[in-house]
Amino acid sequence: MVRVRGATGAGKSTIARLLNRSYDVVKGQVLVDGVDVREWDLVALRRHVGLVHQDTVLFSGSIEANLRLGADGEVSRQDIERAVEMANARRFIEALPQRYAQEISERGTNLSQGQRQLLAIARALVYNPAVLVLDEATSSVDPESEALIQDAMARLLAGRTSLIVAHRLSTIQGADRILVVHRGRIREEGRHAALLRHGGIYARLYELQFGSRTA
Repeated sequence: MVRVRGATGAGKSTIARLLNRSYDVVKGQVLVDGVDVREWDLVALRRHVGLVHQDTVLFSGSIEANLRLGADGEVSRQDIERAVEMANARRFIEALPQRYAQEISERGTNLSQGQRQLLAIARALVYNPAVLVLDEATSSVDPESEALIQDAMARLLAGRTSLIVAHRLSTIQGADRILVVHRGRIREEGRHAALLRHGGIYARLYELQFGSRTA
């Protein structure tokens, strides 16, 4: 598990978007499984790399249609139910009058932010991606939805590479690697305790948030 930390505007979300070619690099390379992302078939790449943004994009239509977005009949109901279960979204969907057939408005405005984010996570899991990228996925949700997402996290990340962009340091301390981004560049890399001992950018951010450099 790799987690990315940096101040607002440092370039954290840009890294996430480069992975699935929402943006293309001007110079250098972005490799997924050792292959330049520009050499991947775009549809295959975006099924291989599941990306959940802070700002969820949903469309007018049923819950199921939004979960099947771009599937072209290749996704079974079992695939959808598995993804919904993993994302902890089943309870709220089954509480809706028409469940998976429930119509939602453009951008999902008739759902709460937390419900929209749970759907976005489930949609990212439909193809069981090898790489899962969560870009500030819990930053705007209510406490109950955040608890559901955090409860699901072990299932979401099991058996796959994960890149998690997070503003709150409390959510990244257990990462295998932490990348510290500053002004568009990776300035520090390591585990939580080592970065605190280093006394650099990460340690200063930690001190600002918690008032101490003691882990």
